[in-house]
Amino acid sequence: MTHKAPEDVTILIVEDNFNNFLLMTRLLAYLGVQKCEWKASGWQVLEFAETLGEIDLVLMDLMLPDADGYQSLDALRSHERFREVPIIAVTANVSPSNVERARKAGFNGFIGKPLDPDRFPEQVRRALQGEEVWEPQ
Repeated sequence: MTHKAPEDVTILIVEDNFNNFLLMTRLLAYLGVQKCEWKASGWQVLEFAETLGEIDLVLMDLMLPDADGYQSLDALRSHERFREVPIIAVTANVSPSNVERARKAGFNGFIGKPLDPDRFPEQVRRALQGEEVWEPQ
């Protein structure tokens, strides 16, 4: 698996809270990521993703309007193009049962909210390198 430099990646953020999206893009900018796409709900996430070209990472809120993060994960995984793309759950529901559910559902990691500004860029860097990142706290 070849790893791109952060400035060459595209990250899709599926997040219904605009302030959370802005925070993520600011923190990703520290990492050098320049291309963040935003989808505010799980509704038709696959159709949206197909319009973007190559996606290197998806950061997925689990509590989304219209279709939750699990439904959105299933939709993306059902498509050949997104089967191997790392998809990380990013959510405030950090209960052990929710983390376990995300693991069983096929997420590649779990980052708890509120995001830790000191850790988030490093968590994403590791995910972009193909590591699983399971850090709910």
